[in-house]
Amino acid sequence: MTRAISHPLLSQISGFSTCLILAPAHWGPRGAACRTCVSNPSKPNFLLILADDLGIGDLGCYGNDTIRTPNIDGLAKDGVRLTQHIAAAAVCTPSRAAFLTGRYPIRSGMASSTERQVLFWNGGSGGLPPNETTFARILHQQGYSTALVGKWHLGVNCKTRHDHCHHPLNHGFDHFYGMPFTLLNECQGSDDPELAKSLQDTYWFYTQMIILAVFTLVVGKLANLFPVKWKIIICLAICGLLYFISWFSSYGFTKYWNCILMRNHDITEQPMNLQKTTSNMLKEAIAFIERNKHRPFLLFVSLLHVHTPLITTEKFQGRSRHGLYGDNVEEMDWMVGRLLDVIDKEDLKNITFIYFASDHGGFLEAHRGNSQLGGWNGIYKGGKGMGGWEGGIRVPGIVRWPGVLPAGTVIDEPTSLMDIYPTVIQLAGGTVPQDRVTDGHTLLPLLQGTEQHSRHEFLFHYCGVFLHAVRWHQKHGGTVWKAHYATPVFQPEASGACFRRGICPCFGDGVIHHDPPLLFNLSQDPSEANPLSADTEPLFDTVVRRMRGAVEEHRKTLTPVPQQLSPYNNIWKPWLQPCCGTFPFCWCNENNKT
Repeated sequence: MTRAISHPLLSQISGFSTCLILAPAHWGPRGAACRTCVSNPSKPNFLLILADDLGIGDLGCYGNDTIRTPNIDGLAKDGVRLTQHIAAAAVCTPSRAAFLTGRYPIRSGMASSTERQVLFWNGGSGGLPPNETTFARILHQQGYSTALVGKWHLGVNCKTRHDHCHHPLNHGFDHFYGMPFTLLNECQGSDDPELAKSLQDTYWFYTQMIILAVFTLVVGKLANLFPVKWKIIICLAICGLLYFISWFSSYGFTKYWNCILMRNHDITEQPMNLQKTTSNMLKEAIAFIERNKHRPFLLFVSLLHVHTPLITTEKFQGRSRHGLYGDNVEEMDWMVGRLLDVIDKEDLKNITFIYFASDHGGFLEAHRGNSQLGGWNGIYKGGKGMGGWEGGIRVPGIVRWPGVLPAGTVIDEPTSLMDIYPTVIQLAGGTVPQDRVTDGHTLLPLLQGTEQHSRHEFLFHYCGVFLHAVRWHQKHGGTVWKAHYATPVFQPEASGACFRRGICPCFGDGVIHHDPPLLFNLSQDPSEANPLSADTEPLFDTVVRRMRGAVEEHRKTLTPVPQQLSPYNNIWKPWLQPCCGTFPFCWCNENNKT
């Protein structure tokens, strides 16, 4: 049954009643366009699908011919593919905050000034501030049924275990089923910890040193090798025990503290059963669509794929030519196909705006032995954690809305994940908040062909709170320039990644500062292989000066806000830890309550 449509929103947006500009398959800045008349639907449904750590080079529609992604490729064939789609950060927490709010994460306090670039604990006090307005909140006010299925990673509590101030249900979602945190190797019980591995190694080292010191003193005392009071030995032993408890009570039980599933405000699995997670989340998303097929809905499917430890069902293991990572990508594509099938089955295809993207680039440093466990970022340099290099921030971006958006279109203009915020709000008949700076721009004119150039003149590429690079899309001429003010130090030097550190830092001795900046012409050199200079580029000084002025103007728009990823907010606090039992005895299963 098809839902009746009454509000002619698109005609108001585009300035015409029933005609739509359709662009050819590889429409660029100078592409011709033709008019095709279509109906004017409004109050569309929204299915937003965000992959985790997926590289732009992992999909067939972006050039990969060895990993099979027929469903996502079909989505691109039937819709619009964005080739310069940019994440606001190269790691999960700040990128997702920007996606939901349409604002650079530094504006909401979701950018880090420390080595910890993301939230580390469900039991921390940091998270997306309650005063931030997500697109889910505005769509809820517009009468939409809203749901998030999958990963959140934007915090849970502020002051008490049950205040849920950062929870999805406090940010406009009517329904939540998924992980309030993110997948980790620890969720699988791996011997290779992912959460601050080097820090845990340091803690273990000092613990062993204390044990060795106590043992030496006891032996020395008993053998009368040196005079030492038992009080001193006992005091040292107690201090060592307290030190061990202080760090092991958090890191030693990561699987119980972070690897949990929630339905709305209730914990359903602690720790979660990874073998059933994929099927459970897919069932939850499908059930939501079926329940709400007769009313407008927003469904945000925040996939756990393809984050390590690459949980893959037996059906897909060993199927790809790229090991476990390829298997996981192909399973993700199958999940997307199942969602598309339900949309078709319920006759919702022509009234559903579907968007697919990744939160940032592939994780180059993820490996186990000689096996690569992270994504491929195509021709682009860098990856996850690298706030400036293209491989960390240029991601897949696909939009489909049959009968409204032209099929098979490719748009090469700079766009941002933050643009989904005003786009969705506009289509739903809402209004973007006017009491704050919004950095996203509606994609509708670009997608419809009524405008040929992106509304983004400048995009600012942060690593934490540190500005690493700036992109300038010249209004006249269309050239895209990019200046790097800081870049990570690769280890080894020619590796293109920070293998010794595990992930690249944003500041300190792991970063090189450039003055003048490294300048690239992305229109001619998208892989950032050949930095320009005043000797090789006549416009070098003009471009650098213009970008420096843009940075100064941008910084004037920033206001001080509480830092959600500060050291205090990002440490584990037992009194904030979500627990389905009596703390610290936290374990349960929805199907087998214990």
